[in-house]
Amino acid sequence: MFTHIFVAGVFGKACGFFGMPARFWLLAAFCSVLPDVDIVGYYYFGIKYGSMFGHRGFFHSLFFAFLVSSVTALLAFPTIKRFSKKWWGIFGFFFMVIASHGFLDSMTDKGMGVGFFMPFDNTRYFMPWRPIYASPMSIQKFFSGAGIDVLVREIIWVWIPMLLIYSGVWWVRKRKRNG
Repeated sequence: MFTHIFVAGVFGKACGFFGMPARFWLLAAFCSVLPDVDIVGYYYFGIKYGSMFGHRGFFHSLFFAFLVSSVTALLAFPTIKRFSKKWWGIFGFFFMVIASHGFLDSMTDKGMGVGFFMPFDNTRYFMPWRPIYASPMSIQKFFSGAGIDVLVREIIWVWIPMLLIYSGVWWVRKRKRNG
């Protein structure tokens, strides 16, 4: 969860979303973890892990990212002219934030993969390189040694590379400003 929110924040700054209202950043954090709403179905409604609406299924798909980013851009930012350059920028940002969740999850060492193309194709995918440990599914285990191991791997394989990329973006912007 922390890594998804961190990635959303770095994406926002790298994309140049400075001076945005607090609701923008709160929505970014919320949307970054929204795909995991499928956990509710798994634990409380008996939805099987491998089904379309199971964990890392439809809610981790690119189609879901498209739907949510469209609704977010339309409803959360009504003063921005629809389909203007700024509107497309906000749509694209939220699409990246939501889609990044599935891509990060597809780099974990466990599970059945991610349904990137659901509901059109039920195939689940992993990235060929899977350096991230899957997060424990219970809160007690998350705040144990296993949870710490996950966080350390995420810092090494996600946080540090994201900070390096952002540093490069920052450096390029600074050079452009200074001429």
